[in-house]
Amino acid sequence: MVDVLGTSLPIFVAVTVFIMGGAACLTGQALAATWRPLAHLFLYCFLLGLTDRFLVWSLFQGELSSLSGFLVDTLLITGFAFVAYRITRVSKMVNQYPWLYERNGLWRYRPKAASPTVAD
Repeated sequence: MVDVLGTSLPIFVAVTVFIMGGAACLTGQALAATWRPLAHLFLYCFLLGLTDRFLVWSLFQGELSSLSGFLVDTLLITGFAFVAYRITRVSKMVNQYPWLYERNGLWRYRPKAASPTVAD
């Protein structure tokens, strides 16, 4: 496990899952709340992955140049950020445009069915 993660499992959980995962959730929420495109998320998650590797190396003597550790960390961070981004975006669409969209589960929204018009 140390070979793949570049550090021990408790340090991976503490730094990557809790600290950087929380930062990724806040990043996803901020990007969705300010109507940024999804492509920005990948750039910011790449930078969070680099930060995670640096923190593990500098604080816990983990392996800085672990490519597999960086990929695992970055993919997990991107997953957290994407979930937060999608949930926030769906909430914004449904709340900001209630006459156009309705929630269709936690991840999706759909156009509202056209209401019948009254003929004069």
